[in-house]
Amino acid sequence: MIAIAATEYYLPQQVLTNDDISLEFPEWSAEKIKSKIGVETRHITQKSETALDLAYKACEKLFLSYDRSKIDFILFCTQSPDYLLPSSACILQNQLGLSKQVGALDFNLGCSGFVYGLSLAKGLISIGLANNVLLVTSETYTKYLKPSDKSNRTIFGDGAAATVISKDVSKKDFQFSVGSDGSGYHNLIVEAGGARNGHSMHPTLLMDGPKIFKFAVEAVPVLVKENLAKNNLTVADIDLFIFHQANTYMLDYLRDLCHIPEEKFFIDMKNVGNTVSATIPIAIQSAVEQGRLNKADLVMVVGFGVGYSWAASIIEY
Repeated sequence: MIAIAATEYYLPQQVLTNDDISLEFPEWSAEKIKSKIGVETRHITQKSETALDLAYKACEKLFLSYDRSKIDFILFCTQSPDYLLPSSACILQNQLGLSKQVGALDFNLGCSGFVYGLSLAKGLISIGLANNVLLVTSETYTKYLKPSDKSNRTIFGDGAAATVISKDVSKKDFQFSVGSDGSGYHNLIVEAGGARNGHSMHPTLLMDGPKIFKFAVEAVPVLVKENLAKNNLTVADIDLFIFHQANTYMLDYLRDLCHIPEEKFFIDMKNVGNTVSATIPIAIQSAVEQGRLNKADLVMVVGFGVGYSWAASIIEY
């Protein structure tokens, strides 16, 4: 019923290497960071550069090969918006010169955001409100990191992806599996900036890594099994699994728990880092460029993290 018609991504020009981090924290060598996280370099925004800026550049890159006049809805996923209001999607509509008949909305989700976005796009298409949805995922988590937070600075990078989800009656109608558990909200949070804490403190990301890992280990294998069953498929039927690119240690652990063969599992974050909601579309594009993903392949996409929230589905590429 739906297909990915086009995808592109944009990364900020400024690069933070493991050597740069090691200079600040000599107890962590560049090689230790690489072996622990699986990241060698990550792109970070300049002080004046925002999620909307990255989104615009990703979209303009996409429109070099895709006709922007076909877009009839924008879904903008970010947890680092330029403003509390108005919606970044509305601003992006104007910046891109799209029709005023285009619908536009933001939604606040992180690591599961791309897969949730696919489900929202499918819903818009199924009710006839849209035919070609521009799903934008753009994050600048590094703006929430303290200079002294060596752990999270090794993990996160900034980036944006632009993906067109189109109606395609030739594609199979795969089902989604989603879930949430707000009891763990405080384990990955930016407390400042909203109405509860106002502007009493600088927005700073707080993450309890061990609890996030425990959540993923408990939720993801169940999610994968449930979605395969819902779609009457097995691991053997899937050509490639693309999970949220959290860190390589977690991904390898989850792959083993899910009994997924290594050759069917895609990891490529060494030059990007964890870009939150943008990791899966960036990985999809990377898999295509590396010849790991081909036309008509079945891909399982799995998002999980902040919220807690999780989502999975199958794409016929």
